[in-house]
Order: sequence, then structure tokens, then C-alpha cells
Amino acid sequence: MTIKSTLIEAHVFRRIHGKIEFLVMKRAETEIYPNVWQMVTGSIEKGEKAYQTAIREIIEETTLAPKSFWIVPKVNSFYSAKDDSINLVPVFLAEVGLEYKVILSLEHSEYLWCGKEKAKKLFAWPGQRESVDIISECLSDEKSMLKLIKL
Repeated sequence: MTIKSTLIEAHVFRRIHGKIEFLVMKRAETEIYPNVWQMVTGSIEKGEKAYQTAIREIIEETTLAPKSFWIVPKVNSFYSAKDDSINLVPVFLAEVGLEYKVILSLEHSEYLWCGKEKAKKLFAWPGQRESVDIISECLSDEKSMLKLIKL
């Protein structure tokens, strides 16, 4: 068995009327895990740092450009029977402005902006829901913001 880190998870949010809204996207019928709602995900390319992957994937999947970007104090993990590996997935957070319009890549069929509870209901995996809780806590309290490392 091997331990590897080849994927990222990037949550995108915006502030509107004093509230936080998360971007959630539905995977296209043609993709692995069709119709599953998720945040931005992607594969780390050779020579790329995980945070660089997250920024690249946000732009590729949504055309949104982050105005602020953080490392979330969370690493998700899963086991793959296909290659008998444990996969570690670093989590990132990006804030975007209200002026930007989401344009989805072919990987996703639809999107919506929603609050914490709705996002958690839509996400399939517990680790993704835990990420939303951690992010929401960090964004709601100035002292908790110290847990986020801004890049």
C-alpha cells in the first residue's frame, strides 16, 4: 500500500449582504461520480504545488479569479482499492467577488450559491462536510481566521 497526494479540494465562497455563500457544482453525466455535488476538485500536475493546482482548477472549472486564498487546516483522505493507496487531499479556500460570473467547464452541468447547511446536505462525503464546518467557523470569528493560512 502507498500513501499519495495527487488531488486537491478547493471551496469557493462569496460574501453577500453579510452572509457567506458557497459555490457547489453538479458533476456532469459524462464524469466519474455523475450528478454528485461538489466543490472544485482536481489533480496535481507534475511540478505543480497543491495550492497552485487549486488556483488553476478554480479558474479552469469556473472562470472565477480568487481575490483572497487560504490553506484550510484540514486534509481529507480516502482509500482506493484500484491501486491499494491511501490518498491525502489538502483543502483550500478562495473568496471571489460578486462582480464575477461563473462559467462552468464541461466537468459540471450546473451550479448554485448556497449557505453552509445546504452545501453540507449536497456534499456526498463526510470529509467535505467537515471542511465546510471548519471553513464556516474560521470565517465567522476573527480569532478563528488565524487558523487559516493566507497565500
